Amino acid sequence: MISTGSKNGSTQPIPIKLLSNITPELLLQAYANGVFPMADSANSDEIFWVDPIKRGVFPLGGFHISRSLRRALRRGDYDIRINSSFNHTVSNCANREETWINAEIHDLYSQLHHLGFAHSLEVWRGKQMFGGVYGVTLGAAFFGESMFSKAANGSKIALAYLMHRLNAGGFKLFDTQFITPHLTSLGAIEIKRGLYHKQLITAVTATADFETADTPTPFDLLGP
Repeated sequence: MISTGSKNGSTQPIPIKLLSNITPELLLQAYANGVFPMADSANSDEIFWVDPIKRGVFPLGGFHISRSLRRALRRGDYDIRINSSFNHTVSNCANREETWINAEIHDLYSQLHHLGFAHSLEVWRGKQMFGGVYGVTLGAAFFGESMFSKAANGSKIALAYLMHRLNAGGFKLFDTQFITPHLTSLGAIEIKRGLYHKQLITAVTATADFETADTPTPFDLLGP
């Protein structure tokens, strides 16, 4: 879920033990069928599947850039990098009091990254990464997992550039899994599970490209 906290919402969890031996292939099958994994905490030894009754999505043309975010983007005192430090991004997302990312989940996404199915977009200032987001790609669907911010607007800058990349790469679905007031303020909406699954089928059977799109300058991103 694209979140700076724990995953909350209307869910139908199905507990499974780690002994079930979740593989990257099984995880991709789960995403293709509209479910995703969670743990109760960083130290939990169980993972459960979640299929929310209502699903958070970002309309790909509906990202809202506030005045404060516009000013932060125009300053341009940051660099955007793609997949330069994926595991560091996941670790930052998990480094909070409440997290659904345990060691097994982190390892699974690391494996998906090496297979080319999980990506990070990072916001750097010098040698410091102060914002970032990561997620899973399957066909033309992007499943946002989590984001973090260590400075003002760090995660919002990441989302602005992520939205541009998804549009440039031909993506059809930006899944945030759950909705939060923070995401709502940026343009995310909540849809019923049935509608989400229809959009999912269309997206995962299409093609898109996350990596090759050029990163725009702040001027190109925002326009005049």
